[in-house]
Formats: sequence, structure tokens, C-alpha cells
Amino acid sequence: MSEDYYELPGLITLDEYDGDFNAYLEGVYEIFKKDFIEKRPVFRGIRLGLKKYPMGKNKEATFWHMTSEGDNEATRIPDLRRMERIKWPAPLINDSTHPYLKVWENKRGNKSNILIFHEKERYLVVLRKASDYLIPWTAYLITYRNRKERLLKEYETYKKARS
Repeated sequence: MSEDYYELPGLITLDEYDGDFNAYLEGVYEIFKKDFIEKRPVFRGIRLGLKKYPMGKNKEATFWHMTSEGDNEATRIPDLRRMERIKWPAPLINDSTHPYLKVWENKRGNKSNILIFHEKERYLVVLRKASDYLIPWTAYLITYRNRKERLLKEYETYKKARS
């Protein structure tokens, strides 16, 4: 692993499941289950919980937040780009001190978050702060240039305020 770049695991694609979406969904869930239920990531010594409810199709809410999009829990739509990258959140959380990664805190409404951003891959992991633990909230690909620029500006503002 280079100091200059953080290498991420390979993607898991629908093609690997011969286009069978249900089999793919279960394969993606198995990776999530291994990474977030059987062996939970640790962010800089802080334990991670899990947003379990509302369950959908016997899968935790955090899984759906990492693999689908939409504001309404009941009508979230699967996102293949999120699903392909399901192997990325746990290593980014576990290795958050890697010098390549941008890590900062922000507030959204009355909620405090920790963000982990892999700039080259345009991938963001959001951890929500709870009383004495963190919840992996969501993870997704940043597809709009202005969104990436806003995140980088927020990161720089955070760094300046901390120094």
C-alpha cells in the first residue's frame, strides 16, 4: 500500500452473477454481512453499531443505505454502482488513518457525521455519531463534479478550523 494512494478492493459486478439480479443482491449482502455483522469495522478505536431497522427483505437498513438510493426507506431503488462497491466501506473505515484518505466531521441538521472520502475514486463513506459509538450510515459514489468540489471545500474548511 503506497503512501500516495489507497488501493481499494475490486468491484463485484452483476455480470459475475450472469445478470441474475436476485443472486447478485444475495452475493452483495453476503459481503456486507461478513464486513458489518460478523466482523465489524473499527474507526480509530471506536466501535461501530448498525442501523438494523427498518429491515427490508430480511436485510438491515444500513445495507439498503449502502446499496440503494432514495429518501423514503420503503421505496429506495437499488443502485448498481453502490452495489459494485460494497467491498469498499469496511476497509476505508478500518484504514481511515491512511494519508491518502480525507477524513473530517460535519453536521447535517442536528446530526454529527464523520466522512471518509477517497478522492480519485470519488467514493464517500458516512458514519453517523451516536452516544458512544458510530453507525455506518451510507456510502456512495460522487457522480457530480460540483458535489465533489463542495466536499473538498468542506474538508479544507474543517482542516483549517482544526489547525
